[in-house]
Amino acid sequence: MDNTVRPHQRVFFAARQALRRHVSGSNILILATLGALVIANIPSLSPGYFNFWEQEVRLQIGGFNLFSHAGHPMSLLAFINDALMAVFFFTIGLEIKREILVGQLSSFRNALLPILAAVGGMIVPVVIFLCFARATDFTAGAAIPMATDIAFSLGVLAMLGSRVPLSLKIFLTTLAVVDDIGGILVIAIGYSDHVELSFLLWAALLLGVLCIGQLIHVKSKIFYLGIGGIIWFLFLNSGIHPTIAGVLIAFCIPAKPVFNPKSYIRTIRRAIGNFREENDEALSRYSILSHQQMDWLKQIESASDKVISPLQELEDSLHPIVNFLIVPLFAFANAGIYLLDMHPGDLFGGITVAIIVSLVAGKFIGIFGFSWLAVRLKLAPMPSLTTWGMIAGVSLLGGIGFTVSLFIASLAFSPADAVQASLLNLSKLGIVVASLIAGASGYFTLRATTSRTARLPRPR
Repeated sequence: MDNTVRPHQRVFFAARQALRRHVSGSNILILATLGALVIANIPSLSPGYFNFWEQEVRLQIGGFNLFSHAGHPMSLLAFINDALMAVFFFTIGLEIKREILVGQLSSFRNALLPILAAVGGMIVPVVIFLCFARATDFTAGAAIPMATDIAFSLGVLAMLGSRVPLSLKIFLTTLAVVDDIGGILVIAIGYSDHVELSFLLWAALLLGVLCIGQLIHVKSKIFYLGIGGIIWFLFLNSGIHPTIAGVLIAFCIPAKPVFNPKSYIRTIRRAIGNFREENDEALSRYSILSHQQMDWLKQIESASDKVISPLQELEDSLHPIVNFLIVPLFAFANAGIYLLDMHPGDLFGGITVAIIVSLVAGKFIGIFGFSWLAVRLKLAPMPSLTTWGMIAGVSLLGGIGFTVSLFIASLAFSPADAVQASLLNLSKLGIVVASLIAGASGYFTLRATTSRTARLPRPR
């Protein structure tokens, strides 16, 4: 039996991991969204729902409150959006670094098509939105339709099972990662308040410490996360959105383990070799190990910890927390739209229709159009076993902007101002409706254009 690892298997490994992680949390995300929409529109529950997120959050020692901004304690909603979502963007940063090192982004030729598709999927929706927003008061929301929600979009692909070729799933995963990079840049540049340079200088100094730690092979997660928490607080009070701190800290996490697999195997082989077969009977369920035996087992335990890089270990341990807690909690807190005081015409005008058209039509035109041009001009090859019908279906799924779109909307429009609060509510409505349209149309397009027997070709 040939156990050789094929080149295409190495290329696809990181994307397979991303698929496994993101798809599993999509159902909880849908339930959280539906729950928020229902509770926000039940008259007896609605006031409690909206007031609950205004409670203050404190982690205080003496007069110092870690969860404070400009000396004022954060509300629960601000804590979710500024603190917990920093963890979400931290995991995105880890993913981006992994993809650059060993994933689809490590090969320029393999990554070029989804990169160009993502660029088109960001530019065209913004242009369409700005056409709608000309001479209005909602131009600040131009970046809302840029985003693609990787959890929802991959969740739709998962519903089709083996009908969808793995190469198409990888195309969508890579596109969404590049999309996230664009969203991060937009948040850093376009949605920052008055910048306090002194806080930024301290944060830059501490980021330098993390980079030095990476260079001298410091592997302690406490070192990176402890200093990272301080950097987050400095960003929070600097005027730059603190989620950017999460991404920058992620780039400083070491991707190399202390032991390479060869050294690891040698260590555990040597330690296991100390346990003689003739002594197995003495190792009963309730036997007390000698100090020497404990030392041998601790050598194995220590080596096992050191063969996994801090980046990979943090990514694996944080993804369940992000997928099953942080992102659903964010959706539950932010997707609550009070519909009972809206006019039916709101759905067909203003910022709502601008977002719907930009996400559904803009994403489709941008992703499909740039992909078609790239292949037509022979800049990049088509993903294996795919057709233009499948690319069209994925281009429609790109219009599921949900999580990051909601996040950008909350940055663009302040709920403290009555006019902006109304725009925020209408933005949320547009995002939810557009995501539903994009998800349903993408699903049925892919169902019509894929085969039940779609599989990767057997390697020769």
